[in-house]
Amino acid sequence: MISKAKAKFIKSLQLKKYRKDEQCFVVEGAKGVSELLRSDYEVVWLAGTDSFLRSIQQGAAIAATDLVEASEQELAALGAFTTNNAALAIARMRPNVEPKLNDEFVLVLDDIRDPGNLGTIIRTADWYGINKIIASEETADFYNPKVISATMGSFCRVNVYYTELHSYLTSKTDWPLFGAILAGESIYNVNFGQKGFIVVGNESNGISSKVLQLIEKPITIPRIGEAESLNASIATAIVLDNVFRLKK
Repeated sequence: MISKAKAKFIKSLQLKKYRKDEQCFVVEGAKGVSELLRSDYEVVWLAGTDSFLRSIQQGAAIAATDLVEASEQELAALGAFTTNNAALAIARMRPNVEPKLNDEFVLVLDDIRDPGNLGTIIRTADWYGINKIIASEETADFYNPKVISATMGSFCRVNVYYTELHSYLTSKTDWPLFGAILAGESIYNVNFGQKGFIVVGNESNGISSKVLQLIEKPITIPRIGEAESLNASIATAIVLDNVFRLKK
């Protein structure tokens, strides 16, 4: 049985203000919760159907400080999913710590506002082995339930660091800075080398003027048809596919 107080707390975590205050976030569904339980996130509360709780490893279940059996109807009423036949968990946020960079490719997201786009970009980054993303302070919240859902568990493996982009990138002058814009060199001709920042801009306005001034290597996906632009997450996938296809 889930108490009214716990249900109210879970509902409050749908809002960024309360997530920030409590330093907690919600994960829903079998895939996301299963990935969460295998990760190094601290799970503070877990509710699941009888079948889900029996299916997970006993050690993973014990990792939660509070474990509750719940019906599918209770789980759906608590979260953002229309249906939820498995589980819902509350976990502690990770601190927003600047990652240490190696010789690798790192995504830079400049004002990506749509949670679905951000979640899909995180999932795509994970597919290509990118586990570090630098995001502007205006980019959608990593712990937004729609972001977490769209990552399909990749939130456990990809770190998103929020910072003021212009200052951060100015301090990394020894790293190549590729920027996805409409008027750049074709990605099919670019030598990406072995490391670099790949900047993807806002869904409507592209890369901000301050960050655009820092771009050393403007790149573009050649347009063949008449569409005005590409979805930010689709564009990211196409760019990353060419980065790693051409990487020697």
